[in-house]
Amino acid sequence: MKKLILFVFSLTFFCWNLNLEAGQRLMPVEEKQQKPMIGSSVIGNEACRQWVDEQMAHMSLEERIGQLMVYKLTPVLDKKNRDLVSRLVKTYHIGGLLFSGGYLQGQAAVTNLAQEQTKIPLMVTCDGEWGLGMRMKDAISYPRNRILGCIQNDSLIYEFGLESARQMRELGITVNFAPVADVDNNPNNPVINVRSFGESPSNVAAKVVAYMRGLQDGGVVAVAKHFPGHGDTDVDSHKALPTLPFDRARMDSIELYPFMQAIREGVDGIMVGHLDVPNLSERSGLPSSLSHNIVTDLLQGELQFDGLIFTDALEMKGVASAARTTCLQALLAGNDLLLVPGALRDEFREVVQAVKKGVLSEEEINRRCRKVLTYKYALGLNKKQHIQISGLSERINTPKAQDLLTRLNCEAVTVLGNTPAILPIDTVVEKVAVLTVGNDGQPVTPFVEQLKTYVTPDVLTLQPSLSVQQQKNLADKLSAYQRVIVCVNTRSLDAYLQSLNALADKSTTVYVSFVPAKETGQLTTALNGAGALVLAHTADKEVQTHVAQLLYGKTIANGRLSTSMGDLYVVGSGQYIGPESEPEAIPEEYNIDPALLAQVDAIAQEGIDNKAYPGCQIVVLKNGREIYNKAFGTRTWNGEEEGSTAGDPRKVSPTDLYDLASLTKTTATLLAVMKLYDEQKINLSDPISQYLPYLKGTDKQHISIRTLLFHESGLPSGISFYREAIDDKSYPGKLLNAKRDRYHTVQLDGKTWGNANFKFLDGLMATSEDERHTLQVAEGMWLDKNFRTEVYQRKIVEAKLLSRTYRYSDISFILLQQMVEALTGTTLDVYLDKEFYAPMGLKRTMYLPLKRVAKEEIVPTSKDDFLRKQLLQGYVHDESAAFQGGISGNAGLFSTASDVAQVYQMLLDGGEYKGKRYFSKSTVDLFTKTVSSKSHRGLGFDRPNVNNLDKSNCGEKTPAAVFGHTGFTGTCAWADAENDMVYVFLCNRVYPNKWNSKLSALNIRTRIQDTLYEAIGK
Repeated sequence: MKKLILFVFSLTFFCWNLNLEAGQRLMPVEEKQQKPMIGSSVIGNEACRQWVDEQMAHMSLEERIGQLMVYKLTPVLDKKNRDLVSRLVKTYHIGGLLFSGGYLQGQAAVTNLAQEQTKIPLMVTCDGEWGLGMRMKDAISYPRNRILGCIQNDSLIYEFGLESARQMRELGITVNFAPVADVDNNPNNPVINVRSFGESPSNVAAKVVAYMRGLQDGGVVAVAKHFPGHGDTDVDSHKALPTLPFDRARMDSIELYPFMQAIREGVDGIMVGHLDVPNLSERSGLPSSLSHNIVTDLLQGELQFDGLIFTDALEMKGVASAARTTCLQALLAGNDLLLVPGALRDEFREVVQAVKKGVLSEEEINRRCRKVLTYKYALGLNKKQHIQISGLSERINTPKAQDLLTRLNCEAVTVLGNTPAILPIDTVVEKVAVLTVGNDGQPVTPFVEQLKTYVTPDVLTLQPSLSVQQQKNLADKLSAYQRVIVCVNTRSLDAYLQSLNALADKSTTVYVSFVPAKETGQLTTALNGAGALVLAHTADKEVQTHVAQLLYGKTIANGRLSTSMGDLYVVGSGQYIGPESEPEAIPEEYNIDPALLAQVDAIAQEGIDNKAYPGCQIVVLKNGREIYNKAFGTRTWNGEEEGSTAGDPRKVSPTDLYDLASLTKTTATLLAVMKLYDEQKINLSDPISQYLPYLKGTDKQHISIRTLLFHESGLPSGISFYREAIDDKSYPGKLLNAKRDRYHTVQLDGKTWGNANFKFLDGLMATSEDERHTLQVAEGMWLDKNFRTEVYQRKIVEAKLLSRTYRYSDISFILLQQMVEALTGTTLDVYLDKEFYAPMGLKRTMYLPLKRVAKEEIVPTSKDDFLRKQLLQGYVHDESAAFQGGISGNAGLFSTASDVAQVYQMLLDGGEYKGKRYFSKSTVDLFTKTVSSKSHRGLGFDRPNVNNLDKSNCGEKTPAAVFGHTGFTGTCAWADAENDMVYVFLCNRVYPNKWNSKLSALNIRTRIQDTLYEAIGK
């Protein structure tokens, strides 16, 4: 048998490469490069043609007609079956067999008996939609198609088809009436439902093609069914004739779509169903299997399918009641093979007489017989067949086959809901209860045993039909647990529904359903109040273990619903859960008072109500978990930005980017300085002139890196570098003034007015980028590339040094930026992205954001009516950073509160983030714990001013060890190692005017910080 299979495969693969020329199969016009079919592999092959010719030359009309019939047998080798097999072979010359079910050994024995008696080996067929186990009681039963439709990895579906083909060939089967290509879009369908891959035509098509390819690559003819589509019916065609009342446009997009894709990809067989399709057929009430319009004109003509066309079983009432001679009518309609004729003797005689009378041409019989024989040759049925019965079960039910079952089941597991993300379960959750509901099959013992490797759960059993008082008692008992895992393990849920509904308001409840989705859908009320639902679909031991691992993020779930669960979850629902998934922290589980935490909302809204800022983002991490992440307000006050309408500004999103201003110092520049220190490329005592030679011989040559970080270098707070770009002869009077007058009409801050009628020095600024002008200051403003070096260096050298006491200075961090770029040989933004942002996965943290994200994703910062004369959206607000082209050590970084929080969490965790180390712990400790002897400042970080709370940027309740920074635009980030907490606040308080000081006046940021400490009981 194995040698025969190898021969067939070798021949098939060899012939696929032949130029078939005149004998080449017709291709659908939409796709000329159709995948080769099994039958097409031998068309044009001389050996095949010779064998077919030899058979045809010795066959009578009756024998040729018999080749077109497939008869159904029970797989039992008794006297009745022996006599029946003999009659089928010798009297009706039957061409194929279909077995109704039973056991492997019985089917093998009957198959051997039949094959021994035939002149031409029989085409043995099966209904193996989910493998041999669909019919064979002692074969592995794979998941139903509805479950397989949840799998996202279609290569696994291909593997399933390939393994199914291997098992079938072991049993002598060469044709599988699968895959089901019907779209399951009618919940009242009594016969298709779980047999379909789902209600999405595209997903069904993908699964059909993958399964079909696996079968055919394994040497088994795949037969897609039930053409033109049996999904949207509410009648079983076994019992009556279903109707499809839809027009062609609808059917092209749904019913026909998977079939068309299968044909384009080279499916070998199509089974035509018994369906009333009045808009496609000759007349209403005519089954599609008997319709020339459907079988010949549509399937073979328009869709250009020329593989094997099977009828559905002709004994079914859906067709038997519509015509007296179904076999003859089916052949006249254009079918090749007649599946399970009702009254074989009468039907066979009717076809023979019809040919002799000219009702059906002998040429048509010959053409179809040749097609069947060609496929038999391609399948190796040109030689005698025999199944080795000894060891058959072991060859079919292999460990590899069992492993595939486990992988299919686990890949289909689907997580629904989980908003907020209570899965995976956080390690701080210690009080867990497992509530078991029913026990139809496999007990949930494997699930509970696996859970015990992560937690010690209390296991309770829900009794059916509890009284109201018993329900209340149970709810009270479960309220003491941090997580309740409800294990549904019965399809008979009626006796439990009322009790489960009474427990429905606990958002920390996780439902795990070990029964199919249809039965799980009965729990609508209970699931509406639950936190998450895990659809396991089956209670197999391996799946139970997998789901328990999944709950704790130790393995992966990536399933998506193949069919909707009522109105609760739509098709395609589902979310990825894996080892890298982060649970969303629940405040109570971290001993945080949620009522106090809710006051943060009120303070944030107070700032908006008092016009301190249009909107903001706030993120709080506790023990590395996100316990608070909210966005408030709008991006502007009046909708001036693009994408908004006047009076209808856009709401702030948690993914919107904000201008961090001086928060850049610690979220960008300081990281680079720490990295260089960690790599021993700098010492804090090094003079900055060691790396910036232009400072040698000046009064700045002895300034050390340490004093720059402490802001004790004597450098001024800032330098108006942009003044060097303005032509002082281009405007009347002074550029700046202390009050408004006819020249000074633009307010710059609370005490300064500007003359906006200036011009830039000739040639220094351009409206578009060119070889000389490469520094973009704002939209339509490109600055000479030399400005960043020549002017900045000259102005820094010229700056007067002041006393070496604490004086906050942007110039310090511009010098540190220059040092980083000198040592790394690249710009600060490129270095940071390579070393930190990209490997950390911080996709919303960047300089020059307009180069990487759409303008609509960035919150407008301010209106600059003086220097740049435009709304600043995506361009840095700080002028010193802007006139460096947007990349500076003191400002220029854009980010979200979530991303900034991750940077600070990495520092709290000693320089490690998601298993990757960015700094040694000693370096982090040095920079985050060192405090100047002259001020409250740390090495680059701001810290609480515990000696003068009025001048502190932190709340009164903030521990002294906290480190972080603030930004001029209204930003801050603070990390607390003692309480393992990170707090980030971002807003655009300078919109539209930068002199708006209400944020500080209202103490919004510090009050939120104090509230957080109250919430954690500090």
